[in-house]
Amino acid sequence: MKIMYGMLMALTPAALFALYAYRLQALFLILTGVISAVAAEAIYQKLTGKKITVKDGSAAITGLLLALAVSISTPVYAVGISAAFGIIAGKQLLGGLGKNLFNPAMFGRLFYLFVFPDSILPWRLPVDLTTAATPLEILRETGSTAGVSILDQFLGFIPGTIGEISTLMLLIGFAYLVYRRFVRWRIPAGAFATVLVLSIIAGQNPLFHFFAGSLMLGACFMATDPMTSPRFEKGQIIFGIGVGLIIMSMRWWGWQTPGEYMFTEGTTFAVLTMNLFVPYLNKKFKPSRS
Repeated sequence: MKIMYGMLMALTPAALFALYAYRLQALFLILTGVISAVAAEAIYQKLTGKKITVKDGSAAITGLLLALAVSISTPVYAVGISAAFGIIAGKQLLGGLGKNLFNPAMFGRLFYLFVFPDSILPWRLPVDLTTAATPLEILRETGSTAGVSILDQFLGFIPGTIGEISTLMLLIGFAYLVYRRFVRWRIPAGAFATVLVLSIIAGQNPLFHFFAGSLMLGACFMATDPMTSPRFEKGQIIFGIGVGLIIMSMRWWGWQTPGEYMFTEGTTFAVLTMNLFVPYLNKKFKPSRS
């Protein structure tokens, strides 16, 4: 339970910046995500005769993470439905906390991306809320990272999902998790190292890729979920490398949805794909008893 509430504390800087950048609409999205996730878990457990466990904070984290991973243009009903889906289909139906294979927030976000793909548009700049392209869309259109301010990316003055825009706020929260030893830091380390190497090979600015999209939010807060990530050190490194490879592949190639939206980010797909390999990685790298 301490880890769960520690995660909520760590996400607070990013959430507060979202409120500053997008005001009341961000508050509505965050409250909808958290309330929907908690309510869905409580109702499901009540109907199935299970012990209600919402006080452990895990459902609230799922709702908050999902809300931080959507655009300010997203309707609140899409967030509510997706949060409930992530909790029920991605967690409860798979056995509940500690038995679920997939990260529930990512499971809910996958549902959101396929069911409400065009609701993510238009992307809007923080504070003034004017329509603008995200850094990854600029990369896709121009093939270059030169047209994006690295400082704006770091501070949070770029369009993107409401919780991913400020790398600074995410790093403050992640530093808290590392300080409290609540996080498996080898996973983001593996992801960042992979992104660094691939960026250099491609002749692109690694800082652009570190600060763009949901790499920071996904690698530091979603991929490190203790219930759906590898238990052992070598497995965590491989998990992180896999996350980095898939993210960069999606950034370079992506694909078009049936609607108007082109996926230029692969964090959701990266985390969920690597979740599939967690049982194997745990078995492969389990220390032998001598």
